[in-house]
Amino acid sequence: MARKPRFNLKGYPQYIMQRGHNKLPCFYDADDYEYFQHCLQKSAEQYLCDVHAYVLLKNEFHVILTPLIEGAISQMMQSLGRRYVQYVNHRYHRSGTLWEGRYKSSLIDSSAFLITCSRYLELLPVDLKVVDVATDYLWSSHRKHVLAEENPIVKEHKVYLELGESDEERCEVYRDFLGFELDPGLKKHISETINLEMVLGGDMFKYRIQSMIDRPVRSSKRGRPPKSQ
Repeated sequence: MARKPRFNLKGYPQYIMQRGHNKLPCFYDADDYEYFQHCLQKSAEQYLCDVHAYVLLKNEFHVILTPLIEGAISQMMQSLGRRYVQYVNHRYHRSGTLWEGRYKSSLIDSSAFLITCSRYLELLPVDLKVVDVATDYLWSSHRKHVLAEENPIVKEHKVYLELGESDEERCEVYRDFLGFELDPGLKKHISETINLEMVLGGDMFKYRIQSMIDRPVRSSKRGRPPKSQ
């Protein structure tokens, strides 16, 4: 099967996900998580991508970011993978691939799905029963968004900035959003859309993106997705 062309559009946020080869661990201890965060920050800065949210799980990672120039994400991901794989291979005296093929990427309609996708991503450690409370998980952007904790990796999207006039106000509104559980159907829709590398957004947004690129933006599966929150 031919690979889908990448969404090569600057200024549009994307949801990025990559798993470990055969779903094996990518991170073994705190040093690994910390070094990956360092690599993520450096690669994003070097290739002009604004990271809005992320979570590192034992055998995969998820990132929401906006490329500021065309082709920025592919360059950033190549740099990130190269930096981190060299570190892992050296530290654990291993060789060979670390990742399960190429990363997944889905374009996001920021007005309808950005906050929803951030919530979905940052609550994965709870959904996967890694922790009971999301703020207990150290390897994500969640504490930045609910506690205003300093995080040099994160550069907030304008949709998040519009939640309030200060960090405290924005955190309060974001915490209020978290009080409403995401619909299971919506979670499933987000997960399936990311795995299929399609567009997370409404019909009008999809039509607009379809007119700009030469590739499918939605699956052939019939039916409407759940409403975003």
